[in-house]
Amino acid sequence: MIELGIIGTNWITQQFVDAIKLAKTYELVSVYSRKLGTAKSFAKGNGAKETFDDLKKFFKDGKFDTVYIASPNSLHFEQAKLAIESGKNVIVEKPAFSNQKQMTEIQELLFDHPSVLFFEGARNVHTPNFQAMEDQLGKMKIVQGAEFTYSKYSSRYDKVLGGEEPNVFSLKYAGGALQDLGVYTAYDAVALFGMPEEVAYFPQLIRTGVDGKGTAILKYPEYTVTLNFSKISNSTMPSEIYGLKDFIQLDDAGEIEKVTYTDASGEQHLLSGEKLANPMLPEAQDFARVINDPNNEQNKKDYAYWCQLSVYVNKLLFNLRQDAHISFVGDQD
Repeated sequence: MIELGIIGTNWITQQFVDAIKLAKTYELVSVYSRKLGTAKSFAKGNGAKETFDDLKKFFKDGKFDTVYIASPNSLHFEQAKLAIESGKNVIVEKPAFSNQKQMTEIQELLFDHPSVLFFEGARNVHTPNFQAMEDQLGKMKIVQGAEFTYSKYSSRYDKVLGGEEPNVFSLKYAGGALQDLGVYTAYDAVALFGMPEEVAYFPQLIRTGVDGKGTAILKYPEYTVTLNFSKISNSTMPSEIYGLKDFIQLDDAGEIEKVTYTDASGEQHLLSGEKLANPMLPEAQDFARVINDPNNEQNKKDYAYWCQLSVYVNKLLFNLRQDAHISFVGDQD
């Protein structure tokens, strides 16, 4: 049984905790929050044994072997460093880190701590529906690009309109659309097509200085891939991968609940399975599989692939920000 500690007590943490209950291979034992009362409330509701409001004590005294980090983006790096140095496996919510310097330092730290495992929580690429899409793509004789769209209005944007600056819309906390919903589209593109040769990002900046929405163009040798994402508007526009006369269509680039393939004759084939009980269950199961048996050859291969994806996506996100001249406070450290 994997003994889990968590940093952060927001809705995404609750969803992950609900997922590990379904996975039945984890036990939540430790909760950290800046406010002890918040940690105790979350622990009581989820059966955790320990609570902390001191991060160093959390890593020093906590009876867990793996930590799930779901704090504001800008805090991921320092918290992941502490975890690795403490010998804890790390599951960090996407985006793992804000820039390439941080990612490089973490990779070097992992090299010095070979028993520690590191995972980025990009749930979309772990789902059966993503695998079905990837399998169908491999059967297409010609590929001519793709468009991935993921747009969901954030309730926190109401606070921005009211004059506030919540973390997800703050440069200080490495917020913005690219660093949130845009990560899913970036993972889709990199996992399916690899790293692009050139990139361009056209953001719509909001009052706080971050990108509320944007469009990224990724140039590959024979086609382009377009990423559309927004936290300040809603869209039901599907995502598509283009063949010649055939194409793959998915409901959106993040949740990926419905995937269809339309062949050259126009006949449509459903590729997706039943809706998941929890969208984070497949990644929780994948991570547990590797943690529980790290020397299994297939697990080693999968782990190496996920780590490489994380490095590539980090680089892509950073390159897109550089193109759009979006700088975070942490970039200056």
